[in-house]
Amino acid sequence: RVLLDSTSQVAPATIYVDAAGKIARIEPEYSPEGASLDAGDRLLMPGVVDGHVHINQPGRTQWEGVVTASHAAAAGGVTTIVDMPLNCIPSTVTADAYQQKRDSFRDGMWVDVGTWGGVVPGNALDLAPMLDAGARGFKCFLCDSGVAEFPPVDEQQLREAMTELKKKNGLIMFHAEMETGATVDTASDPTAYTTFLDSRPPNMEVKAIDLVIKMCREFAPHVPCHIVHLSAADALPAIRAAKAEGLPLTVETCFHYLTISAEEVPQRSTEYKCCPPIRGQANRDQLWQAVLDGTIDFVVSDHSPCTPDLKLHGCCGASLPASAVEGDFVKAWGGIASVGIGLPLLWTEGRHRGLSFQDIVRLICERTAIHAGLRDRKGRIAVGLDADFVVWAPEESNTITADKLHFRNKLTPYQERECVGLVHQTVVRGTTVFDVSKQDSADWDNKFSKQPHGQWLDSPITPRY
Repeated sequence: RVLLDSTSQVAPATIYVDAAGKIARIEPEYSPEGASLDAGDRLLMPGVVDGHVHINQPGRTQWEGVVTASHAAAAGGVTTIVDMPLNCIPSTVTADAYQQKRDSFRDGMWVDVGTWGGVVPGNALDLAPMLDAGARGFKCFLCDSGVAEFPPVDEQQLREAMTELKKKNGLIMFHAEMETGATVDTASDPTAYTTFLDSRPPNMEVKAIDLVIKMCREFAPHVPCHIVHLSAADALPAIRAAKAEGLPLTVETCFHYLTISAEEVPQRSTEYKCCPPIRGQANRDQLWQAVLDGTIDFVVSDHSPCTPDLKLHGCCGASLPASAVEGDFVKAWGGIASVGIGLPLLWTEGRHRGLSFQDIVRLICERTAIHAGLRDRKGRIAVGLDADFVVWAPEESNTITADKLHFRNKLTPYQERECVGLVHQTVVRGTTVFDVSKQDSADWDNKFSKQPHGQWLDSPITPRY
């Protein structure tokens, strides 16, 4: 069973790959004789492209690192990840910092990796050099990012950056929350999820997205704008109106906003904390409708891990400060670890809502590749593109146990979650990098190829519109 792209039907096929790892020929029949990989009755489709991952290297590799992040990606059928410009040190806000990141990733990539640059106060003139070096686009914050080295921008600083990006048709992405005066109720229990949730109301996102749309309109059509990790369904009417106006605006949401509701979050379970927060079931239903009708363009992990002590979580032998309250949602670091487990999560939830295999390819392969400026290489199975594939069994049960989590810190809300859909093989540019059937040998270690086969992605950006 092969699915070439979001407009194809599942059908038999034989795919021929050349020595450079490109797809050379596709024949519409099943001819397994002599094949280096036979998917059989499993589904072979384009490798997943996750455009929102925090690898945290260099500088915070106790949180994550390129080896563990790319192993986790490969185990989940993800063949391309695009790293965010923060929580690494230095933040990726200059061409020199971009080069430091690229150099630090060398020889540690099991999948292909690119990076976004960052927009911070005063670095408008650094943006074009980063684009020329290979950055896929830029991210900014409209509120405190949580790390001092990546401060937010105001409207004037944003205008300065977008003026420079206009010269290059550069993409800008927004962490779309702005202060509205909401505060933490200090009389409420900090270990109750609602205490944190009430301090980040939907109007923080609505206010920020109104500004994003205003700036998008001002610089259209030359500066594509993108809203990362949409959580608040209250912002959907404004987004729909902006798209109907023809503005170059795209939107992503995350696996956790589609698979978890606020009502499910247990007390003290800070592994569920992220910003913007996971909201209620009715909100989740509206996000799903927007995913299915195309208002939300694609889905990503926003893998944003840290060490358990920063989560104020007692798991994994974490040592908490004497003054800390275990499970304090207000003070815990915000971020959810999930790279490489999105495919079964999305399929398990989505199949009950009418999600098709074609929708999956559209949402986590094709549109994420276009977003990263990689439409000429990734996201589809077509002659001339990279031979990136995932082979998975959509009907097979899959419990997300600790041994299946290959990112550095295993603290995640998905431990022991029952899913359907199990990845069997992951192929990056024609080379199998993960195979559940492999035993340890000279070439294989814990189901991974011993040698990293990923490449740094700095190819020219393909048009997004």
